[in-house]
Formats: sequence, structure tokens, C-alpha cells
Amino acid sequence: MIEKMPFGKTGHVSTRVLFGAAAFSGADQPTADRVLPVLLQYGINHIDVAASYGDAELRIGPWMKSRRADFFLATKTTERSRGKAGAEIRLSLKRLQTDHVDLLQLHAVTAWEEFEKAMGPDGALEAAVDARAKGLTRFIGITSHGLEAPSILRRALEHFEFASVLLPYNYPMMNNPNYAEGFNRLAALCREREVALQTIKSICRRPWAEGAERTTTTWYETLTGQDEIAKAVGYVLGQPQLFLNSASDVTLLPMVLEAASRFTSAPADSDMRALLSSREMFPLWRE
Repeated sequence: MIEKMPFGKTGHVSTRVLFGAAAFSGADQPTADRVLPVLLQYGINHIDVAASYGDAELRIGPWMKSRRADFFLATKTTERSRGKAGAEIRLSLKRLQTDHVDLLQLHAVTAWEEFEKAMGPDGALEAAVDARAKGLTRFIGITSHGLEAPSILRRALEHFEFASVLLPYNYPMMNNPNYAEGFNRLAALCREREVALQTIKSICRRPWAEGAERTTTTWYETLTGQDEIAKAVGYVLGQPQLFLNSASDVTLLPMVLEAASRFTSAPADSDMRALLSSREMFPLWRE
């Protein structure tokens, strides 16, 4: 089984690997249903989805009829205005076949202009607060991608009491000194405020090369062997504060879960350097 720990101050004890349901963006229902026993086998009790993940919410919806109590359910809105975000939240609940989610996240706030709009008057944050007041969500979080993510999320925590944040974290990204410094400052703030710290892109290898055959449903090229995935997963879980959102490909999910179930300690830095070199890994976002 996979280790569990408190998900911030929510009161929920989540598995450290969260199921990233972006893997269902283009999946049919039989494919999705074959994943449920895998999640239950490894004790996964936290699902992370979004309105923008294609058909993913529709695939999760049928599970909620009988399994709603088994999962901490999180979704996201990419809308920035109060009205549009509110409408998207209601649509998500309909698609997920539930009357509430546990966590509603303002998703992919990657630019300062988006931040100002979402946090400002008549912005998406107001819609999230409205939803919480109406019992449509229990908690509110925020996510960001790219090199500005640590700075944006720190500012967000100064602006509002978010329950969780989410951003990229992997060995290549943390080899960027500026990103690493920003991430570590964010992590310290999250520890201080008991904010759940979720990470994505754990098994990222690099962007797809132009013209390369795409062998997974991820928008970036991933590591694919069990041993190398185990090192990448171990690198994330080796930081005891972090949650790992699984990659958006159902074929990779069992390898990620198996790696997490066997995790004991972080790999040596020399092993990660060797992996970086042998697999020609580099960050999705570079200065």
C-alpha cells in the first residue's frame, strides 16, 4: 500500500499519490472502469480532475454513484470571471454526478494578468467562495505551471487562505537554481500554514521532439521503464511534504503506483544525475 498523510488542514488523510484523472481526457468508459480496481488495489483515496480535461469528469461520474465516500474528490476551473467559473463549477458537479466536491481549484494560473483577474473583483475566486458557502465544495485550492509558478502561488497564499497548491516538481526542474529557490520558499510557507503541496510532472523526461511518434497520452515525453520511473517517483516522495499527482496516461499509472508502493527512501543524487544524463532529461520550461 502507499503511504498516507494529512492533506493540509482539510482533515483528510490522502495517499501521497493522487490519481491524476487527466489520464481519462480521451478515454472511453470501459477503459476508465478498468482503472478503478487498480486504484483500490493500491489504496488510492484521492482523485484530481478538471473541467478542462476532456471527458475525464464524465468518466469519474459513474464511480461516484457507489464510491463517493471512498475518495477525496478534487476538480478545477480554468475560468477567470465569477460568472463563468460559477457556471463551470455547476457543470462539473453534474458531470461528476455528485452534489459537492471536496476541493475546488483555480486552475493553471500561470500569468500575473490571470492572477489579477481571478483574484480581483468579480473574479473566479469569488465564485469559489460562493460555491463553498453553498456547500458545493468544502475547500479551495489553486494551481500554476511554468517557471513563475512558485512566485504566483506564494502571492496567492498571501492573498487568500487556500487549502492547497499544485505546481511542477521533478529533478530537471529543481536543477534550475531560480526555480528551486522559489519552490523551497513556497514549500516553507506551506509548512508554516499547513497548506497541502501537490506536485505534477514527476516522470517527465522532456518536451516531445518535433516529429516524434507520441507513444503516451501525456503532452510531454515521459520516462517509461519501471526502474527509471521508480527513481523519479522516489525523488518526489523523498520530500516528505509532497503529494504526487500521477501522469496523464493510464498505461503509466500501474508503474507509478508500484514504484510508490515500494518506496522506502529518496534515490541518491548521483543516481538522479546519472538518470538525467542517460535519458537526456531536461525541463519543460526553461529560462
